[in-house]
Amino acid sequence: MKILMLTWEYPPRVVGGISRVVHDLSKTLIKDGHEVTVITYKDGDVPYFEDDKGVKVYRVDNYMINPNNFIDWVMQLNFSMVAKANEIIAKEGEFDVIHAHDWLVANAAKTLKQSYNIPLVSTIHATEAGRNSGIHDETQRYINDTEWMLTYESSEVVVNSNYMKGELQRLFGLPYEKINVVANGVNMNLFNGIDRDYDFRRRYAMDNEKIILFMGRLVYEKGIQHLIAAMPKILSGYNDTKLVIAGTGGMLDELREQAKALGIENKVYFAGYMNGKDVQKMYKAADISVFPSTYEPFGIVALEAMLAENPVVVSDIGGLNEIVEHRKNGMKSYTGNANSIADSILELLYDHKLCSEIVKKAKNKVRNEYNWSKIAQDTHFTYQKAICQSMAEKQKRQLEQERARKTQKAKKERPEREVTNLLSFKKRQAYA
Repeated sequence: MKILMLTWEYPPRVVGGISRVVHDLSKTLIKDGHEVTVITYKDGDVPYFEDDKGVKVYRVDNYMINPNNFIDWVMQLNFSMVAKANEIIAKEGEFDVIHAHDWLVANAAKTLKQSYNIPLVSTIHATEAGRNSGIHDETQRYINDTEWMLTYESSEVVVNSNYMKGELQRLFGLPYEKINVVANGVNMNLFNGIDRDYDFRRRYAMDNEKIILFMGRLVYEKGIQHLIAAMPKILSGYNDTKLVIAGTGGMLDELREQAKALGIENKVYFAGYMNGKDVQKMYKAADISVFPSTYEPFGIVALEAMLAENPVVVSDIGGLNEIVEHRKNGMKSYTGNANSIADSILELLYDHKLCSEIVKKAKNKVRNEYNWSKIAQDTHFTYQKAICQSMAEKQKRQLEQERARKTQKAKKERPEREVTNLLSFKKRQAYA
């Protein structure tokens, strides 16, 4: 297949989890013999075009005018994506399917679908209502409505967990059979050749301290505030611990103040944004990884930690709740409950045998269920469904047009037949 991916982030631009998903999925589809073209935003000094080991990556600028707000910025990005796609199609021919990732590319996806009659598949990685526990202002309403529009225009919709399938049915009234659950995955070779680097580890903690790691954006829905609130109880039960927070976000100053107010600023290290090898080294340096989200459609970071042989503690919500089985391949805590988080972490710190069993089962589960080969095959099947549905709709439209044409022709012929019949009747009368 010739596949067009539309995404606002692709490596080296990493804003959230979409970048890694599109990158790994595209690479696997290439290995399976498909042709993948990605159109994304040009951020920094990266080239406008790159052949990323078979994946054709086109990057676009926004128009050279300053947008009034983020929504206007996104709309300008969509204009640029449509222009670039038109250019590619003019040179290389049409695509078999368009795969749009989240609302940020919805308008470009809809325009290209309708212009070229190409089947559209969309992946909804998260919803605005889920991120914000509802819709509270006009900007959020606009994003929510754009998400609905993208799912409405798509032949098939992909989500990464059963939790998200339920959320889309509830929010947008999507038919059950239109939503395909295809889990996200992780690169199985991510930690090959990466061992614990003690010099790297000493930047963040002393040798006697157990590192509790949080990796992710510092935003409310990631629940880092609850993990910091759990630290006093953890320290009272196991003093030789250090919380390392790897990531940036709007809550950074607030979280620093929270640690200071609790008197544990010397036990909480804000490591900032990490990239590439530092992420791999950090996972290997950690003793426990914690992801206390209050909203999490999937949770790739949990898979990464499990593959790195970290015992994980997660909230019993969303995709995390589906990945982890309590005390089997990880530990669960009640969502938003600092005491519950502390209890699960302390149990792991005390029980080395439990840690060992959890790590082994977790790694096996990731290798068996979250490898990209399986995920790419499931995604390809969804593309096939979209193409078949698009062909069926096209045939239906053609039949309807043919019926309409015949009806119109019959209406035009009817008066002529009536005149002929009338003349024939008068002739018969005259003869009689």
